[in-house]
Parts: sequence; structure tokens; C-alpha cells
Amino acid sequence: NRNLIINGAMQVAQRGTSSTASGYGTVDRWQAGYAGEDEDPTQAQITLTSSDTGPWAKGFRNALQVTNGNQTGGLGATDYQVIECGLEAQDLANSGWDYTSTSSYITLSYWVKSSVAQNFYGYLHTQDGTGQAYKFETGTLSANTWTKITKKIPGNANIQFDVDANVGLWVVLIAQFGTDYTGSGSLEAWGAYSGSARTPDVTTTWWTTNDSTLAVTGVQLEVGDVATDFEHRSYGDE
Repeated sequence: NRNLIINGAMQVAQRGTSSTASGYGTVDRWQAGYAGEDEDPTQAQITLTSSDTGPWAKGFRNALQVTNGNQTGGLGATDYQVIECGLEAQDLANSGWDYTSTSSYITLSYWVKSSVAQNFYGYLHTQDGTGQAYKFETGTLSANTWTKITKKIPGNANIQFDVDANVGLWVVLIAQFGTDYTGSGSLEAWGAYSGSARTPDVTTTWWTTNDSTLAVTGVQLEVGDVATDFEHRSYGDE
């Protein structure tokens, strides 16, 4: 399969369609993790309609959405809300990506919508050997508007993927990070992973806005330097 992401169209949700659990709770292969909340956020598989301009026309009928609770205490240093999935190391090792070469690329693309206008961050995090991270940003999203994000990502000599079924790469999309997780480091570049500097400081608007939402769908990670049309697969294949 061209798309290394499983269930990137968010169509399979065997655990249920709504949950306040942190981690795996709804959409298969995807975690909506959080901590430090005053009120539990909700993760849900939502149904898209023709009013979802952008992804609907591209054949997407579902998304994974997190809805923030009422965080009356503000953003604490250890608070966070993320959407993430882990890919098996062997799938990256056998993908055809020459991941130690800076002239070989993978491309990440996805649709995202926030109820508040804000810049959001994300990162890729390799697990094997000395962990590496590639940080990126969406740019300021218009409120309640679907936006397609595309990131062309080169290889790096420090990347390692073992040929096993353990998680080799995390794809992490950030709704909110407290300052214990943020720090310095270049965007759009690989560097040694640091749990205390995963992204630059994150604007608090999303976290401090009651019932704010962040939704994603159409997540594709593919070998090459161009984002191709999403590889729609059947429910059964996913």
C-alpha cells in the first residue's frame, strides 16, 4: 500500500464512536491522549457532510475529533492534548524510503479543522537507535475551516528502523502542550528527540476556549517528495 498510515480516513472505530478515555478510545490505530485536564476532553469519530468543504469532495466521510473540556485552571506545565498514531518499524524499513539519505523523502499530508484560529504544531518521532524528531507547523488555521497540510520530509543519517513489529515512528499532531514539553529547536529539520522540547511554545487559545474542537482526517504518509491523492481503501482492507 502506498499510504503507510493505517485507517488514515478514520473510517474504522471498533471500540466505539465517542469516549473520554485518554489514549485509544475510538478510531482504530489512533490515540487521543491528554493529561492535566479540569474537565475530561472527548474524542469521537465524527461523520462528515457536504458542508465539510474540502475533505468531503475528496471522498472522506469520517474524521477523528477531540473536544476540549472547560479548563478553568488554565494551561499547566504538564497539561497536553495530542492526536497520534504509531507505525511498525518494519513497515518503514521495508517501505522503499532511503531514510538515511537527505535526498530521499517521505511526504505527510492530512486535513485539519480547528474551531479557533491558531497555529498548531506536530512532529514525527523515530524510536529505534537514538530517537530523532522532525517538527513542523500548520500555519495559522482559519476557525472552522478545513485546511490541507502537506510536509515533504527528507531522510537523515541518524534515523534507524529495526525490522520488527514494535513502533518505529510516531506521527503526532498537537492540540496543546504545556511548557514541560516545549522548548527550542528548529522546525522542518531533524534533530535528536527531547521530551522537554518536542515543539516550540504553543499558544493557549485552544486549551482555554471551552468546548474547542480539533478534527483530522485523510492522513497519508508516503514515500516520495509529492503528496499524491489519498489512497482510499475499503473498510475491510483497513
